[in-house]
Amino acid sequence: MILTLCLILVVTIALFIWGKYPPDVVALISMLSLYLTGILDVPETLSGFSNPTVIMVAALFIIGEGLSRTGWTALAGRKFVELAGKSVPKLLVIVTLGSGVLSGFVSNTGTVATLMPVSISAAWTAGTLPSKILLPVAYGSNAGGLLTLTGTPTNIIVSDHLMENHMEGFSFFEFGLIGIPMLILAIAYFRFFGHKLLPNIKTSNKPINLDAELSKWIEDFSIGDNVYRLRIRSMSPLIDTQIKDWEMESKFNVTVIRLRRRHFNKIKAKSAFVEFPNGKTEMRYHDIITVKGQPSDIDRFMQEFKLGLIPDELHEEELKREFINSEVGMVEVIVTPKSYFVGRTIPLGLYLSQQGIQLLGVSRGGEPINDVNISIKAGDSFIIRGSWEKIDRLKSIYENLVICGSPEAMVKNVDTLDYKSYISLGIMILMILLLSLNVMPGSIAVLLCAGIMMFTGCVPIEKAYKNISWTSVIMIAAMIPMGVALQKTGAAQMISDSLIETLGESQPVMLMGGIFILTTLLSQTINNTATAVLMAPIAYMAALGIGVSPRPFMMTVAVSASTAYMTPMGTTTNAMVMSAGGYKFMDYLKTGTPLLILTFLMSLVLIPFFWPFEISE
Repeated sequence: MILTLCLILVVTIALFIWGKYPPDVVALISMLSLYLTGILDVPETLSGFSNPTVIMVAALFIIGEGLSRTGWTALAGRKFVELAGKSVPKLLVIVTLGSGVLSGFVSNTGTVATLMPVSISAAWTAGTLPSKILLPVAYGSNAGGLLTLTGTPTNIIVSDHLMENHMEGFSFFEFGLIGIPMLILAIAYFRFFGHKLLPNIKTSNKPINLDAELSKWIEDFSIGDNVYRLRIRSMSPLIDTQIKDWEMESKFNVTVIRLRRRHFNKIKAKSAFVEFPNGKTEMRYHDIITVKGQPSDIDRFMQEFKLGLIPDELHEEELKREFINSEVGMVEVIVTPKSYFVGRTIPLGLYLSQQGIQLLGVSRGGEPINDVNISIKAGDSFIIRGSWEKIDRLKSIYENLVICGSPEAMVKNVDTLDYKSYISLGIMILMILLLSLNVMPGSIAVLLCAGIMMFTGCVPIEKAYKNISWTSVIMIAAMIPMGVALQKTGAAQMISDSLIETLGESQPVMLMGGIFILTTLLSQTINNTATAVLMAPIAYMAALGIGVSPRPFMMTVAVSASTAYMTPMGTTTNAMVMSAGGYKFMDYLKTGTPLLILTFLMSLVLIPFFWPFEISE
């Protein structure tokens, strides 16, 4: 039976390395093979899908998505770049530190996805190449995953393995004892030595920057032209009436774009803003309405309704705040020859009312069109404003429209905070407190916080499941039975005995070093989560075999599984930056090997110091 298991394990690793099939499919094939060969029964084969680790990892994706959608990760990324300015050494330090700190609380993948476009933009701004910045971002996120229990699934796996064997797991911030030094090591490495090994690869992949795009739209489409903010004064007839009562567009050629309540009930209303006023929207005393129209029409409108003009000119930053946030977005839409809109006449500012979409500007041949009524032609460009969800659905409603960019990706680049931003931050703090104080099982705590994140709308329910990396979740669930099989057949004991025999019983540090090397070699070629699942039982058995505490050995697995610095396929984050930075396989090997060696030496010193080999009473 052990020989059969070894054959399945070797084939599984080979398929992971080959990379032709997705890792979750490989893991499922491995899981089914364990059942079909009689090594595991049905409950054991499916045990991974009921494992708390799997539930916890899936829920963490939702929490990370909530922080991204409410502006925190984009805001952090922008602040990192602002701090760096045009100093390349400072930029290296900040992006490595920033990616490390973020990945302690947000998934490594989410961290790199957020920081990659802003880091590329910062590299160009600082006068260097993206290839000099992106590997530090990826490696920083790998190191930063060791800051907290939820920083990476490998941490959860080794902690849960201890608890499954009736031992105390690692606390939420306990990983920081080794994670903080590891992150400092990565920062120092790139600041003083590693930057010399980073390649100079010329690329032309300047990313779409939301701020830059907004600036371009404001200029090219004259969006800021003829936009005014008016105050409803005490003598205005608009007070306590609805917009539809006055036929503003047909009589005055004025469109109400946005309304701000100067006096609003914070209990009844979540926000002071009515982002998309419609005919039934009631206007009240002291409201501020943002309107679009020709100056002469605005003058007539103000006189008719006794409105006050807020004289401050809407500068670019104010326009951005006025038109876009985590709830409301703007995108450019190009009309194709077969579009529904071709030949139709649409007044500027008129709502596409059925879909809640607002038209802010039209450009033809690169020149803005400011006419009140425009006959739409193929090739015309629109700038539209609406909720991100409705923008995302627009293409399926009106065929033959090209939406430039991905609304789903753009919303995560909005760094404006609103009430949901503080709700998501509060949920994150609640999760940390629940996990730190052991109020309830970790998986329940994280699942509860993910549920609150959806219930409060920080992550739309229909988006929550779409943003879970099901490949990772299925792979973890399908690989857990391999760990069960290693223990059930005695293979884990056999491998640990071989390690003990080879490295000796008298020097636990040498055995720990052997486990580190074996784990990190596996993690260079197969997913680090799968590596942790495989190595956790082996490391546990090895520690018991020489009569020492398993805790330092399990921490060694967590650290070494997160040190896939030498290859692009070791972690998703390494692969994510490969194309954007123009890296080749040898770039990872040349840059990552010295960092891995330093990490190895630091681990041999620090892990036994913080987690002694002696078994505590």
